Amino acid sequence: MYYQVVSFSHKSCDQGMREKLAFANDEEKREMLNQLTTFEFVYEAFIVSTCNRVEIVLATRDNFSSYHAVLGLMSQRSDLNFYELKTAAKRHDDEEAVEHIFSVVSSLDSLVIGESQITGQVKEAFRFSHANGTAGRKLNRVISYAVKCAAEVRNATNISQNPISIASVAVAQAHKLLGDNIQGMKAIVIGAGDMGVLAAKHLLRVGCDVVLIGRDLEKVQAVADSLGENVKADTMDALPKYINRYRLLFSATSSKEPVITSDLIENETLPRHWFDMAIPRDIEDMDLEKLQLFRIDDLRSISNDNHALREEQAVRAAEIVSQYKEEFYTWLRALSIEPVIKQMREHVSEAIDKEMYRAIQKGFVPAEHEANMRKMAEQMFNRFLHDPTQNLRHSSVEKKNANCIEAVKKMFNIDTENIDFKQYKNDHHTKGYSA
Repeated sequence: MYYQVVSFSHKSCDQGMREKLAFANDEEKREMLNQLTTFEFVYEAFIVSTCNRVEIVLATRDNFSSYHAVLGLMSQRSDLNFYELKTAAKRHDDEEAVEHIFSVVSSLDSLVIGESQITGQVKEAFRFSHANGTAGRKLNRVISYAVKCAAEVRNATNISQNPISIASVAVAQAHKLLGDNIQGMKAIVIGAGDMGVLAAKHLLRVGCDVVLIGRDLEKVQAVADSLGENVKADTMDALPKYINRYRLLFSATSSKEPVITSDLIENETLPRHWFDMAIPRDIEDMDLEKLQLFRIDDLRSISNDNHALREEQAVRAAEIVSQYKEEFYTWLRALSIEPVIKQMREHVSEAIDKEMYRAIQKGFVPAEHEANMRKMAEQMFNRFLHDPTQNLRHSSVEKKNANCIEAVKKMFNIDTENIDFKQYKNDHHTKGYSA
């Protein structure tokens, strides 16, 4: 079994390509997951789709085949050329894939290093696929360990102090542009999801009043009430009024099409600072002299500044990720040997049963001596197997001995493909890992 991640992120794809690759809703993810897992070489899969990345995480029989299957399906659904996708995609296999997942969950691969949302987004991506029946224990092992790694990164470094997100960077940029004048201004936030709520919270912190806009007034009103008296709720029907009256706007909806178009603009003389935090984009390109429009990729320079400020801590965090990757594979190799040893002993027990039956049937052993003879045979085999099984356990944690274990499985005709490894988790691992 192999691990693989096919990644389309801010590091390799521009915003336009990420918009075409993004999964707009759960149904699109479900369709892709179901298609992937119908291939015999894909065991499990889940999809991370955020404003900065689309990542397909897989447990496979054949990484070459799964990689090309992902590219083919992504090309079909996005209408992007297969070879264009192949150029943009970053392929991570096995240990590199595990280290990449740990880095992503620890927010070391984010546009803004140390941002606080990605851990929850990856966990939710796995939960969705698990509920869909397209992810299980093979990927659960990786995610469980990745979450532990992320917790260690947070505890051992200050990389996540004052948690940062795209929303907080956008508000910080607005604050930088407007200075103290931002206090008392009214800011429009379109979208009552996680990003919109984060933007509203940061705006309140710098002294703005907020108008929160969404399609479902009841839902938006409930969110607005939870944020306090300085937040007003309204619907998308009122959007034209607000964008022609107030200069500060932050948008983060899940709409496939832009929600702000040039035909909504009535007052072109109004200075505007707009921040489009959505993938696909919420604001279409428009030629307004007094419009200053920031999209996600426009925040890259701020991300780089953030990385520079945290570089020392990022290096320490990367060391933690590498250490956890090594521990994960050590545990995984150790875990894999227990069902081998158990089946070796089961084969021995079956052999004893057959030979005892034959010996009694042939009269070689009196029936009344069966219990003693069986006990002696078991003790002899246990003594014979003791050193080999201990050596297998010790050697299983070393990469160079992987072929040796496969050879033992082949010699003893042992199949561990459908074994529930959870029953063996305490034999080699004491961190409380959930297999």
